[in-house]
Amino acid sequence: MPAPPEAALRADPARPWRAAAASYVGSEPPTYEAEPTTLPVTDPEDLRDVVPDTVLEGARYGTLTLRAASLRGDAARYRGDPRRDALLAVRFGTGDSALLLVAVASGQRAAPGAHRVARELCEWIAGAVGSNQARLTEDIHTANRGALSSGLHRLTDRAYGRLRAGATVRGLAPADHTASVRCLLLPAHPACRTRVFFGVGDGGLFRLRDGVWQDLEPEGSERDTVGGPVLGYGSGRPPVRQSAQEPRHPQQPPEPEPRPEPEPGPEPGPGPESEPVHGPFRFRASVARPGDTLLLCSAGLADPLRGEAALADRLAERWDTAEAPGLAAFLADAQTGVKGYADDRTAAAVWEA
Repeated sequence: MPAPPEAALRADPARPWRAAAASYVGSEPPTYEAEPTTLPVTDPEDLRDVVPDTVLEGARYGTLTLRAASLRGDAARYRGDPRRDALLAVRFGTGDSALLLVAVASGQRAAPGAHRVARELCEWIAGAVGSNQARLTEDIHTANRGALSSGLHRLTDRAYGRLRAGATVRGLAPADHTASVRCLLLPAHPACRTRVFFGVGDGGLFRLRDGVWQDLEPEGSERDTVGGPVLGYGSGRPPVRQSAQEPRHPQQPPEPEPRPEPEPGPEPGPGPESEPVHGPFRFRASVARPGDTLLLCSAGLADPLRGEAALADRLAERWDTAEAPGLAAFLADAQTGVKGYADDRTAAAVWEA
């Protein structure tokens, strides 16, 4: 018989060290301890390669409040492996014309240097976004989804091209020298509520609206690649807890988009021959409403959120609030344990005032 909801907040008598550290959902606690135990092995010649167990970020601009956390999974903490997830939150520009980028990447499990690959991918994409900040900000403010999708696809493809080149130099298979990445672009102007998602690979994009989770993950088809319908205008998704049993709502055909002007440079545009190992490019533009909470996360949180209704209920209860939680409270919520899910977790959530 499943444990009552309040049992998720009680200490585990068999393992008292869990008492105040982290709660869990489900009928029994996760296999591994919820707090760090073993530090990763460190190379004294390369101390810059040290990855902290946990990273926290936060910001507030206009109508949005950002909370982000990346923490080493329970399994990695037990084995002494470094965190494979990377989190990068940066601001380009100043004032109302500023643009925020949140990038989340996950390196391949058991691949050498997976944490470095994830970090490099975030940094390369951030560099490209920062170099094109003015143009991207204008496209977001004018809702030019065609230009956004094409431009973001191109810069993402170039970042993966650098990973493929690095794999060749190191004599590695491309599948062993890659990472999933997903990003949010958030304009700082208080009058602009457009939220832009793009990325490649595993993870999740969810929206909490009126206490119900909606799975907004693009399919990765050509239709989604060129923009898909703008959320907030009739394109919804079923709640997370139903996504495993019920088919998603079909996407509406996109409106014709203007062809963007080509960017200078020798690199070829995206195509089937250059598709990243992790899968197709994904893009989605969302129009936020007051009271929404948008969640971008790595597979370490997306998988249990889709697979364990109790976790979806718990986070909906905690995050369906007018005010965003503090960083410490957000971290505690993000690391709520679920038995059978012990990977790194990275989450970035945006509260809309």
